[in-house]
Amino acid sequence: MPQAAGDTSPAPARRVWAWLSNLGGVALVAALLWGLGTGPVLAALRRIDAPTVVAALLLGAVATVCCAWRWRLVAEGLGVRLPLGTAVADCYRSVFLNATLPGGVLGDVHRAVRHGRDAGDVGRAVRAVVWERGAGQVVQVAVAAVILLALPSPVRPYLPAAVGLAVAAALALVLLVRALPRSGPSRRARALRAAASDVRAGLLGRRAPGVLLASVVVVLCHLATFVLAARVAGAAAPVTHLVPLTLLALLAMALPANMAGFGPREGTAAWAFGAAGLGAAQGVSTALVYGALVLLAALPGAAVLLLRRGTSSRRERSTARTVNQGGSAAVTAAGLAGGV
Repeated sequence: MPQAAGDTSPAPARRVWAWLSNLGGVALVAALLWGLGTGPVLAALRRIDAPTVVAALLLGAVATVCCAWRWRLVAEGLGVRLPLGTAVADCYRSVFLNATLPGGVLGDVHRAVRHGRDAGDVGRAVRAVVWERGAGQVVQVAVAAVILLALPSPVRPYLPAAVGLAVAAALALVLLVRALPRSGPSRRARALRAAASDVRAGLLGRRAPGVLLASVVVVLCHLATFVLAARVAGAAAPVTHLVPLTLLALLAMALPANMAGFGPREGTAAWAFGAAGLGAAQGVSTALVYGALVLLAALPGAAVLLLRRGTSSRRERSTARTVNQGGSAAVTAAGLAGGV
């Protein structure tokens, strides 16, 4: 629906922010390459060989299956059926779309809406993906806190204070939520009741160990891929030195100002590697090789996308032939449904 004159809807502001964040990620990578030179990056990318690609594909497969398993646990806890095979295929497609489209989350939006339409409950399906992704982010932050406290890194001196503030903020949030009224017909009360019910059904109880295990394995696979990228980029530092640096870059990917993951990741890697004495150029090369490996590991998702599109096209052609054979003009399935 076109917007009326003087409409103050936040949609235009969201579109502007989306474009600015995407351009910001591209501009950051371009600025880093301009300042540090493209030579180290191109040399690192040329060192990606067949064993590296196979390792990236295997790590990506393990991470994708664990994401699918976590999604299935949460979705079925919320009462939405999701076969594991379908979840794996949809997660592969989601990873590919996230790695190739701006924003880095459009693939998750697509799988949430598609699953909801297939299951007949878009609302619960979308909430399942939101809670599944949220659980993964929380576990990633927790794993990051443990690793960064245990291993040397440029941020280690500041971590005790940061962890203390984070714990205090989390406790304050819990107390605030508990203080809010959860009874009555108000929209806020209904939202709180729905959120509490979702957490109990989808994340806690007997599903909690599976969600936790799957999330930890996903984080470890991403870290292993980042360390692999650092080795390909020529970093000879011990793994205990590389893991905290790559973890910081991995955490930066959650920032919204990125283009399919590129931007804050490279900037954080440049700073972290430079502060650790390995050189900013080494950090940028590692982050860009990681981006290339993630894209390669996501290629099975492109095959899923093409196969699903081909299946949908064949189904539409079959429907049209059936209608024509019945003596009626060819119409779309949506038109048939609308004529009932």
